[in-house]
Amino acid sequence: MSLSREQIAMRVAQEFSDGDYVNLGIGIPTLAANYVHRDIEVMLQSENGLLGMGPYPTEEQVDADMINAGKETVTASKGASIFSSAESFAMIRGGHVDLTVLGAFEVDVSGSIASWMIPGKLIKGMGGAMDLVAGARNIIVTMTHADKHGNSKLLDSCTLSLTGVNCINRIITDLAVIEVKDGAFHLKEKAPDVTVEEIKSKTAGKLIITENTPDMSF
Repeated sequence: MSLSREQIAMRVAQEFSDGDYVNLGIGIPTLAANYVHRDIEVMLQSENGLLGMGPYPTEEQVDADMINAGKETVTASKGASIFSSAESFAMIRGGHVDLTVLGAFEVDVSGSIASWMIPGKLIKGMGGAMDLVAGARNIIVTMTHADKHGNSKLLDSCTLSLTGVNCINRIITDLAVIEVKDGAFHLKEKAPDVTVEEIKSKTAGKLIITENTPDMSF
């Protein structure tokens, strides 16, 4: 059985290390703010100008002026700071973000990512993703393994306009955790009750599989 959005976010949060500065993109990545392990301290950054983003607010905590880059209401953690988006992008472009987690339409075996436009559909703009893939020290993609028509999003070569080239290190989907290296996808973990055969059938790019792939844990 494939993972829910919340389960993907829970697995993403396991990638955080104590002391990390982490940028969370719009969509599934932002959900990871709810699952930061209590034994570590990370500073979550939002490119609209918030460092120290906390979990989503309860109904009593909602402040319409406290939002993330996706215009969702958020909370601020202890020690948070608020500043201009120009300063926020200076932080990103200066290489001060340890990890960014982004959504994507496609990723290929070279680690290139297409995340900002589909021809013929409304385009809001490329947002901050191009700065993030160029400036962050480590980049993880979260997405469903295949689109709603069953077509793989993990390809030999991206077909959509690129956001970044040769920059993705790891992909966490609703089916698997995959590392991108040496021109291939390397299967590291699989979702519980998902078979390796299903992952193979939904991965268009070269996939390297080792014996006894472990299940993800949460």
